[in-house]
Amino acid sequence: MKSYGLSLTTAALGNEEKKMAAEKARGEGEEGSFSLTVEEKKALCGLDSFFGFLTRCKDGAKMKTLLNKAIHFYESLIVKAEGKVESDFFCQLGHFNLLLEDYSKALSSYQRYYSLQTDYWKNAAFLYGLGLVYFYYNAFQWAIRAFQEVLYVDPNFCRAKEIHLRLGFMFKMNTDYESSLKHFQLALIDCNVCTLSSVEIQFHIAHLYETQRKYHSAKAAYEQLLQIESLPSQVKATVLQQLGWMHHNMDLIGDNTTKERYAIQYLQKSLEEDPNSGQSWYFLGRCYSCIGKVQDAFVSYRQSIDKSEASADTWCSIGVLYQQQNQPMDALQAYICAVQLDHGHAAAWMDLGILYESCNQPQDAIKCYLNAARSKSCNNTSALTSRIKFLQAQLCNLPQSSLQNKTKLLPSIEEAWSLPIPAELTSRQGAMNTAQQSVSDTWNSVQTASHHSVQQKVYTQCFTAQKLQSFGKDQQPPFQTGSTRYLQAASTNDQNQNGNHTLPQNSKGDAQNHFLRIPTSEEQKIINFTKESKDSRSKSLTSKTSRKDRDTSNICVNAKKHSNHIYQISSVPISSLNNKESVSPDLIIVDNPQLSVLVGETIDNVDHDIGTCDKVNNVHLAIHKKPDNLSASSPSSAISTETLSLKLTEQTHIVTSFISPHSGLHTINGEGHENLESSASVNVGLRPRSQIIPSMSVSIYSSSTEVLKACRSLGKNGLSNGHILLDICPPPRPPTSPYPPLPKEKLNPPTPSIYLENKRDAFFPPLHQFCINPKNPVTVIRGLAGALKLDLGLFSTKTLVEANNEHIVEVRTQLLQPADENWDPSGTKKIWRYENKSSHTTIAKYAQYQACSFQESLREENERRTQVKDYSDNESTCSDNSGRRQKAPFKTIKCGINIDLSDNKKWKLQLHELTKLPAFVRVVSAGNLLSHVGYTILGMNSVQLCMKVPGSRIPGHQENNNFCSVNINIGPGDCEWFVVPEDYWGVLNDFCEKNNLNFLMSSWWPNLEDLYEANVPVYRFIQRPGDLVWINAGTVHWVQAIGWCNNITWNVGPLTAFQYKLAVERYEWNKLQSVKSVVPMVHLSWNMARNIKVSDPKLFEMIKYCLLKILKHCQTLREALVAAGKEVLWHGRINDEPAPYCSICEVEVFNLLFVTNESNSQKTYIVHCQNCARKTSGNLENFVVLEQYKMEDLIQVYDQFTLAPSLSSAS
Repeated sequence: MKSYGLSLTTAALGNEEKKMAAEKARGEGEEGSFSLTVEEKKALCGLDSFFGFLTRCKDGAKMKTLLNKAIHFYESLIVKAEGKVESDFFCQLGHFNLLLEDYSKALSSYQRYYSLQTDYWKNAAFLYGLGLVYFYYNAFQWAIRAFQEVLYVDPNFCRAKEIHLRLGFMFKMNTDYESSLKHFQLALIDCNVCTLSSVEIQFHIAHLYETQRKYHSAKAAYEQLLQIESLPSQVKATVLQQLGWMHHNMDLIGDNTTKERYAIQYLQKSLEEDPNSGQSWYFLGRCYSCIGKVQDAFVSYRQSIDKSEASADTWCSIGVLYQQQNQPMDALQAYICAVQLDHGHAAAWMDLGILYESCNQPQDAIKCYLNAARSKSCNNTSALTSRIKFLQAQLCNLPQSSLQNKTKLLPSIEEAWSLPIPAELTSRQGAMNTAQQSVSDTWNSVQTASHHSVQQKVYTQCFTAQKLQSFGKDQQPPFQTGSTRYLQAASTNDQNQNGNHTLPQNSKGDAQNHFLRIPTSEEQKIINFTKESKDSRSKSLTSKTSRKDRDTSNICVNAKKHSNHIYQISSVPISSLNNKESVSPDLIIVDNPQLSVLVGETIDNVDHDIGTCDKVNNVHLAIHKKPDNLSASSPSSAISTETLSLKLTEQTHIVTSFISPHSGLHTINGEGHENLESSASVNVGLRPRSQIIPSMSVSIYSSSTEVLKACRSLGKNGLSNGHILLDICPPPRPPTSPYPPLPKEKLNPPTPSIYLENKRDAFFPPLHQFCINPKNPVTVIRGLAGALKLDLGLFSTKTLVEANNEHIVEVRTQLLQPADENWDPSGTKKIWRYENKSSHTTIAKYAQYQACSFQESLREENERRTQVKDYSDNESTCSDNSGRRQKAPFKTIKCGINIDLSDNKKWKLQLHELTKLPAFVRVVSAGNLLSHVGYTILGMNSVQLCMKVPGSRIPGHQENNNFCSVNINIGPGDCEWFVVPEDYWGVLNDFCEKNNLNFLMSSWWPNLEDLYEANVPVYRFIQRPGDLVWINAGTVHWVQAIGWCNNITWNVGPLTAFQYKLAVERYEWNKLQSVKSVVPMVHLSWNMARNIKVSDPKLFEMIKYCLLKILKHCQTLREALVAAGKEVLWHGRINDEPAPYCSICEVEVFNLLFVTNESNSQKTYIVHCQNCARKTSGNLENFVVLEQYKMEDLIQVYDQFTLAPSLSSAS
């Protein structure tokens, strides 16, 4: 940034000529009081990433005072400079405000820094602070993005463990359990400190298994925790509580009597550790109720109410007990208490309806069932609807006089609603705040809310509002310790009651609603490492959830300040932020934590709001009016009075060229670039610039000698992170939708198709060029099998069974969906999430299933033919209702995938037949990049087979590392394909985020209506037997089988700059997303340099740049290890050895392998990357470093890789 005007030094000295008139009026005394001494400036250095750890310092209170003084000092300087200061100035101001938990000011400062600093992404501390602010406001998708970029630009960031912990919680809330587990494990192996201890992280891993319904894994993990000596009492109580409830609900051991005995024992032990846990008392009451110990159940429920807040779950269970004891009036009163505590408690409404129905009051029962059906937590809407219709039909058949004269056993629902609340409920209200006081010795962790939650205006505590279904033994309640001191990690399954219910219920708990709360600095007093609070050094991220009583779409981000000064913010699901239909236009963020504001209430002194978000990557945290408590001349007026929206979509960076021979990082001292002509430079002078990524002046045209010389000059600070792209462009991001958008009439383009008549057509060179042309996202080659006389019968089910009937098949169990749609299991709405469960079988067994499916279809077809007229009527009805609702439940089908045909001994005939194909589509060829990997990557440079029945689906995806794909339909049935060009994958990624799906890892089936509204073109076509489908690099596609068919598929990497570019971009995107890249691009690039003569200048430059980056990384890392006294041992590499990956974070590790001493001695060679090794052992004392390549060999490959003359120039 070019400097204009004042420097900080000039301003601090009080240059009278440049002072504003307003500042003169304020007087010299105030200015002097805000000036910072040299000692104070030194004390402020390095505080940028200290959030959550500041008050662990001995002089935490003194540091807060200093921060306030520094902020006032900065503000006075901003006024003098009229806001025209260096961008880094705002970054520091953001850090200081964040440390003082003034999130709105921190956000404003960060936004200003973002708008001024072009290469903001190099500042890891800024990204970390921004992520914390987003996390605080529960904008989890944006928090995830910011945290991921921190780890990408600086894997050794000092708060990496804290980031992994928070990512684990957020991915868990988004139901991305695989990513959640990975980040929890990465946090667990890190020896640095964070807001949770190791045992608490282990607990959350165990609970994650439970959330996934992996109950045996969860049980093993919980029991392993109990083996730890000196396990904190609260953790032990929570573990025992979870084990007890799991035994009550799940078939973990023995019969029901044994299960309940174990459950009661675990819960009693939990209460020995924490006798004040209302949740444990409640669970114990449920267990007693199950075995018929009614009196013990009542006592336990009474204890639950006494020990904790009033809970809708508890009162619902009490109502069930009263109903079982034939005390309908008492049951009615208990149910009314439950629904008054939580208006959307579906189980209580259903129980109340059943109670009214049993007392022959159908009108009241209908009202209750309607309330249950409206609840978001209700998963048996269809059964309720049927019951309501049945009761309504009965009422229609009854004479009106009989309804009027009938004696009522119970008051009507309107009368019951106005009955006085029992004294035992109201007695809890006054005790709530006092129960909140004593938190200094607690361990708070993640609270699992249910499908919804309710905010009671009379309480300062938010209560869990989990439905308590009593229709099934396999359902669980939310986990929540009843004590108001403990908000702990929770089970997400629905609770089961044992009442006299008649309606079926198959609902399960939803792990989506895990809400998190940021520990503030006041809370951090609980978790500091001083003697006074040694037992509570780890504070977790807990949450409060709020919901407006009658409108769950009106969500308020409600910040509260309790009497113990713990700031809490109620959680807004990110899906709500991203769905404009689910966010109220008056959604409010309160930046004054002393206020408790509900939707619709007015705010006099602050007007901060979040607008409805149309896109997942637009953050509209706009500040439109300055708070009254700031003076008109406050520097915040230069920030807060503007609408400073951080629109990430405007900063999407698409890599168009990797090559910039003279590229270096722009400096941040005001000389590297120019922007904002009116900007004035104010040199902060408090600390060195924030961490930035080091760069080098060498280019791909430098010799290896020059590269190594430059590496030595970098010294210790020159350690590279090994990213292939980072020096040239910011962290990768999905592309925005192409502009201008296509007109609607072009959103269903014709599919490029080539019809082959003979073998010569198949080997015609233009066919190859047509397929790899980036303008053609997909090409269908019709009649290929006939033209080449391929024997497709070799891949038929019969031949496969005869060849290898015991060969393993991965099976995906799916629901048979209608046409091109994807409905939720209840058939009420179209969704993107595609449910399918994985298992394994053999070819012989799947072939039997395929044959049985065909026979069953024939029988159904014959039955239809006998009722042609009825069938036609049904078809008409189905087509009319297809856009509104589908009849559930759906039929279950199985799809056989990932059948490995790579073994040449087992599948010799099949693989030989494929050598008839043209070279550009063969599994192995010199022009196929994947043939140069050097070892087999299953399904990529080897053949895989899929076996399908009608309706079998392959969900939406891009191929691994964006390589091309070849797919041949063996038949006899057809397949239907849906294809979206590579340019639009960012749009689909946005849709996945809005639907809480991971674009790379989740199973999803796009809603074509959504794509049409977003102006995304979709190619749609039928693949018949013998047709070859070529999927070009990066193309998004999803497929469904129309008939019974088999398909063979593999990947191809054309030797083009376009293919290599997309592969490297996806390699880096995978790294940012913490997803393993199946293709080791670094290893492949070096093999390409050894094996291939490249004449394409663009491809050459990209490969050469990759070699340069890796050569630099290897040299600097090796020299740093030697300088630190760490010996590098020669290990070498054998032919066909797979490229090594880190066993912890799964990134590719090239040349220098970090292996534990134990693994090295046992010759198991479990590899770690440098970053994971240092996190596990800071000084690497437990590791040996193995070298696979001599630097001389790498240097030789680098120097010998030169641009080859093109064929045209050679001729």
